[in-house]
Amino acid sequence: MSDAPILTDRHALDLHRARAARSPALFLHEAAAAELKERLIEVNKSFTSPLLIGHVSEALLEAMPNAAVIADTPRLDVQQAAQDLVIHAFGLHWADDPVGQLVQSRLALQPDGLFLGIMFGGSTLQELRAVLAEAETQVTGGLSPRVLPMADIRDLGGLLQRAGFALPVADSMKLTVRYPDFPALVRDLRGMGETNALAQRHRSPTHRAVFETADRLYREHYSDDEYLIATFEIVFLTGWAPAETQQQPLRPGSAKVRLSDALGVPETPLKRD
Repeated sequence: MSDAPILTDRHALDLHRARAARSPALFLHEAAAAELKERLIEVNKSFTSPLLIGHVSEALLEAMPNAAVIADTPRLDVQQAAQDLVIHAFGLHWADDPVGQLVQSRLALQPDGLFLGIMFGGSTLQELRAVLAEAETQVTGGLSPRVLPMADIRDLGGLLQRAGFALPVADSMKLTVRYPDFPALVRDLRGMGETNALAQRHRSPTHRAVFETADRLYREHYSDDEYLIATFEIVFLTGWAPAETQQQPLRPGSAKVRLSDALGVPETPLKRD
């Protein structure tokens, strides 16, 4: 839907997700699915035509057993105004054009339909990014794309607005995972389908010394002496397809009652310098 630069090797990403399905480590998907169910309960609305998009795990399927499922391809296989709930799961951080994915998701929604996006945020694997960059610089004297760059939550709410969603909200939860060693972390990333699928990645094998150095640096800087510490930030994006029945914010200055009167407290004028 745009001329966005190519970030992701889609073929590699599909292979990584297929490998993860054979040997999964999807505890973060399970945590997200549990949070998703809680959020839908709070919405207090029945959905009859839900749609799941992206890296859809068993945990998400169990949370939404009646949902249709499609891949997070650049052009989504959706029909306009066909769904009352769209959940975009663990795919937006890999999207070359995340706004395009959001716009297509909004167009797939009926008026007042709900969009929920689940993705990894900017704090995810901050420790791994740091040690890999330092290790590769020490060993090879250069850097190569290894860990997916991820958006800050402050920017993601703006993407919802750009995509035309009403009542946009972006919030997150951070999870700290402890690993006995560097290979255990890498195994879990493979089991999540989140290993390097960057289009500009180096295709030649990485020198063993890079990973050995990264393991040493990880223990020096991001461990509790016994375990390596890894941060994962799961971001939830929430927005509604615009509808005339939705509550609208009041115009600035249109209030008919002073806030101090409503709270029952005296009003204190600001002091000028």
